[in-house]
Amino acid sequence: MYKFFFFAFLMPCISFSQLQNSWEHEKIEVIDDQSSHVIMDAEKIFTDKWAELPQPIFWKQIMKLAPDSCLINVASSRIVLGKMSIKDWNAQTEDRKEIVRDSLRKAYNLDSTERLFVTTGKNDFYRFNDVYPTISKGVEVFEQTGVDPWYAQAILLIESPGQLKKSSVGAYGAFQLMPSVARAMGLTVNNNIDERKDFEKSAMASAKLIKRVCIPEAKRILENQNITYNENDLWFRLFVLHVYHAGAINVRAVVTKINPEAGEGSQELIKQMWQTSAASFGNNSQNYTQLALASQIILNELIYQSGASIYECSLFEKHEQLKEN
Repeated sequence: MYKFFFFAFLMPCISFSQLQNSWEHEKIEVIDDQSSHVIMDAEKIFTDKWAELPQPIFWKQIMKLAPDSCLINVASSRIVLGKMSIKDWNAQTEDRKEIVRDSLRKAYNLDSTERLFVTTGKNDFYRFNDVYPTISKGVEVFEQTGVDPWYAQAILLIESPGQLKKSSVGAYGAFQLMPSVARAMGLTVNNNIDERKDFEKSAMASAKLIKRVCIPEAKRILENQNITYNENDLWFRLFVLHVYHAGAINVRAVVTKINPEAGEGSQELIKQMWQTSAASFGNNSQNYTQLALASQIILNELIYQSGASIYECSLFEKHEQLKEN
């Protein structure tokens, strides 16, 4: 999947004065018969070949799979070995399940110690059509706060897409903020009022968290390892997302364990984080940015297959500025 732009008719998306922001060239406007939405384009996922990795390919399948089905997959690589009904899988004894796993290991020439996971479909949770209308609002709030709106889109797509569910640990709202974090970012959360329910207030708190805590902590962790970075690179954004989800202490622990060589940061560091556990950085933390990539790919497919007109926002503003001059 690659992007194509149609310039027969251009619509304004941003003010020209905003073009100093490094993310402006990634913003696109999607216009159909009934609505207009400004979102972040997914081109980097394809040009940097993230979309070819087995992990986002796997999670893309899971996000589109019904919860009555499951995929048997290799834990370390997320390569899919088989698909079946979750009811049929659960009906088997534990001994029979292990026989199935052993037969798959032999069929695919895997080591006998290779862990195999059985992951159920989650299209009941990842409701992309429901969350899609909120992305423009998230992008706008993050921009108002001076924060890269790519983070708003990524978080909205994977945390509680189109829903207001409270997690088992107490995170709530479209941006799944914990009570203490929400309060620290200026929201009221008590027995009577929970401002995490308010989309704009929750988005503002999330943007502040990323700006004040996540990005500075990500930079400190990388600089301590003598790793250079560009804040607009996709691998850096994914690294910041890990800090948002797992916390700086756990991300620092996993990077210390990996002990990457000094130099320029790259996709390789993120891939190593997907395979490494440390402190409380475990399977859920490893999966987080895999989910971010998979959801962006699905969103990209939805908009480019919808028949809507798609315009690159910054090109319109540059065109208008040239006309004025």
